[in-house]
Amino acid sequence: MSSDALTALLQRADALLTRIELVLPQPLQAPDWSASIAFRYRKRGPRAWLEPVRHVAGIRLSDLQEVGPQKERLLRNSQQFVQGRPANNVLLTGARGTGKSSLIKACLNELAPQGLRLIEVDKADLVDLPDLVECVDGRPERFVIFCDDLSFDEGEAGYKALKSMLDGSVSVPGDNVLIYATSNRRHLLPEQMRDNLGTTYSESGEIHPGEAVEEKISLSERFGLWISFYPFSQQEYLSIVAQWLSHFGLDAARIDAARQPALVWALERGSRSGRVAYQFARDLAGRGGADGLPEPSLDAEGPQGLDHV
Repeated sequence: MSSDALTALLQRADALLTRIELVLPQPLQAPDWSASIAFRYRKRGPRAWLEPVRHVAGIRLSDLQEVGPQKERLLRNSQQFVQGRPANNVLLTGARGTGKSSLIKACLNELAPQGLRLIEVDKADLVDLPDLVECVDGRPERFVIFCDDLSFDEGEAGYKALKSMLDGSVSVPGDNVLIYATSNRRHLLPEQMRDNLGTTYSESGEIHPGEAVEEKISLSERFGLWISFYPFSQQEYLSIVAQWLSHFGLDAARIDAARQPALVWALERGSRSGRVAYQFARDLAGRGGADGLPEPSLDAEGPQGLDHV
């Protein structure tokens, strides 16, 4: 065989090996941990990697209003974690738009100088949790694996993987890993009427849930700390609106004049949540803060109408 033919054969073999490597599973490689305080677990086919988040949400604990008890509990747990003391995996549940995800991001920004790091994982990729834990094993940083808006349908693989990782696997995560998840469902699985058919009752009237119900609550029970969020009252909603308008630079007179439009905005959206308050404030600030607003009311009794709904 001539040298040219041999060279061509080697080139074809090299190209073939490259193509084969692309379809074979690859071990998860550690990223540049100094590139960010937050990372995303990304997966394309058999290839997975940790991508540094270039622009981390800058929300601070002081930006979150009307969730004082929830803020105190999550911050305390996170501080215990970064200080190397015992801490719990956390499930944040409750009304939409009340600050569950924002509170986790705010804790990250607060404690990042002390070594806290965050890895965001999609629900579909929870089956790879053991690989993630192995990747960060032995690192000096403290890692929160974060899954937002978590819920499962029947039979999803990620459900079993998360359940095993929280409490049940022979291999336990290192002491530098916790799991924080948010959900609108307390038990993370849809609850069906038929699940109650297996419930039994004793002669004394005691209720014994069936196996289907027990299975549905078994995952959420493995989170050591539950933090619940509740819908905001009208006054709480207006307080959050005022806080965000102040954040965007509006003065007290404009904030007072925005009271009624903020209530109309919430009525149109069908929700008085922190997210709706923030969206209203962004809209108003983007329009200059004064366009379309009435002059501040001088009525001693305050604005009428929707304020009394």
